[in-house]
Amino acid sequence: MSVESLHASATELLTTWQPGSGPETSLREAILAFLGSAPRGCLREHVPGHITASAVVFSHDGREVLLTLHPRVGRWIQLGGHCEESDETVAGAALREATEESGIDGLLIEPELYAAQAHPITCSLGVPTRHLDLLFRITAPPGAVPVRSAESTDLRWWPVAALPPDADVVLMP
Repeated sequence: MSVESLHASATELLTTWQPGSGPETSLREAILAFLGSAPRGCLREHVPGHITASAVVFSHDGREVLLTLHPRVGRWIQLGGHCEESDETVAGAALREATEESGIDGLLIEPELYAAQAHPITCSLGVPTRHLDLLFRITAPPGAVPVRSAESTDLRWWPVAALPPDADVVLMP
């Protein structure tokens, strides 16, 4: 069953992740504790909070990052969203979300965890919850042209060195 494989993949990603700072280590431990108490915590139905699959999509040369102006959040953020019961892994969910939201075929995902974030949000559940984002680095093929989906107000490439001032995205060296 996918619920178990999603949970197992999230747990393994976090267990093997070597975060760079004290706050990231603390976040990793908090998310692992959450997963230890929430067998269905990778699905949006888990109202107190749930794992989400995010994608930091870079251009083929790494000079630009693809961001979406999210209609609910109101800021430029990375692509991504909720895991679905049909997803086998969180990485698979991130790749699915990135492909759906960017309209770009041939995206390449690095399977290890890139970063993690936690956000209080009122998502599609309609009530306050917490998104525990597991982020993956994804690279677009050369010449990739994004196509905005209905889930975005705007979608565009931004130079890594010149992100919009209100952007909320993790860029690791």
